[in-house]
Formats: sequence, structure tokens, C-alpha cells
Amino acid sequence: MSYDRWARVWTAVFVVLWIVLGVNPWHRTDWVLENVLVLLSVPVLLALYRRHVLSRLSWGLVFVFMILHQIGAHYTYSEVPYDAWWRALTGRTWNEMMGWERNHFDRLAHFLYGLLLAYPVREIFLRVVRVRGFWGYFLPLDLTMSSSLLYELIEWLAAVVLGGDAGQAYLGTQGDVWDAHKDMALAALGALITMLVTALVNVRCQRDFARDWAESWRVEGGEG
Repeated sequence: MSYDRWARVWTAVFVVLWIVLGVNPWHRTDWVLENVLVLLSVPVLLALYRRHVLSRLSWGLVFVFMILHQIGAHYTYSEVPYDAWWRALTGRTWNEMMGWERNHFDRLAHFLYGLLLAYPVREIFLRVVRVRGFWGYFLPLDLTMSSSLLYELIEWLAAVVLGGDAGQAYLGTQGDVWDAHKDMALAALGALITMLVTALVNVRCQRDFARDWAESWRVEGGEG
């Protein structure tokens, strides 16, 4: 499948699901807030598509995450009924099997944010910023952590402005005072796993890996 066709197929799948899941969300205000970030990402994705910055693999990773985000936006992250779905399949809830008491879909989404998007971010750094070696692994991890922090700050600000049930639905802490910290840690863990796997693959397949890594620490124009 060609590059253009690959991107268009993923876009079409996402648009269809976005329309279906946006028809009757459980909490309209929360759905609107969650989709503000999606709308803001559209110009960025269009620019990346026109310049062919992302590989087909990266487009797949981006749109898988965006589809999961739409599921969270439809139900609100803290109310996604994965337990009901699992009970329908197995007769038991997933939380019962794992010994959990809270809804963990938001935790999964934060983990997958790092796991799925760190690689596309790495491609942007490699092809646009043209980083090399160490920085091609560290900067995607760093950006994942900093953007996760920024998102938690946005959540907090939105909850303060909205107040009441709408604010709590968007914040989705479910009574956990360490919710933001755990979300950021999971996003960082997901990105770290992706970068480690990418590094291991490159160590095995990239002949000049060691030289590229060493040269990434060279100071341009420096003395000595």
C-alpha cells in the first residue's frame, strides 16, 4: 500500500469512528474538551503528511492512539465500561481478575500515549530537527514527559474553571490524590519502553550505531 493511501485509510477510519462516537457521548462537555486537543493536532498532522515526515508505521501508531482517545472521550475516561465488555466475554470483570477497584482505562491511555507516540516523535526529531545518536532516543522521552506534565496542568486548570461534575468528569482522579503523578509516570514508562526497544533493534541492525551514538556528543566548533 502506498504512503498516501496508508495515511488516507487511517484518516477515514478515524473520521468514521469520531462521528459515531460523537453522536451521543455520555458527557457532552467532557467530549468537547477532550476533542479540543484533537482539533489542535489536525494542522500539525497535515503538515507532517504533506512533507512525508512520518512512516506508515508511525501513522498507524498515531491513529491507534487517537481512536483510543475517542473511546475515552465518548464515555469519559473514568467511565469506559471495559469491565462490562469483559464480563460479557468471560463471565467475570477484568477488575475482579486483577484485584482492582478503580477504572483504569485512563491509566492505560497515559501508558499508551508514551508507548505509541514516542516512535513517531522520534521520527520527527530525526527527519526535521536531524538529531543523531543519543538525542534521537532521549528527546522523544523528554518530550513525552514534558507534554504529559503540560496535559495534567491543562486538566487541573479546566477542572478549576468548570467546577462541579463537569470539572470532575474531565479531571477523572477517582479520589486518587496521586492520580496526576501516576499518569505522568506511566506515560514516561511507555515512552522509555519504546525507546529501549528501538535502540535494541538499531544496535542489532544498524552497522554504524556506536559511531552515530559517539558523534552525537561531539561539540560543533568546540576546541580540542
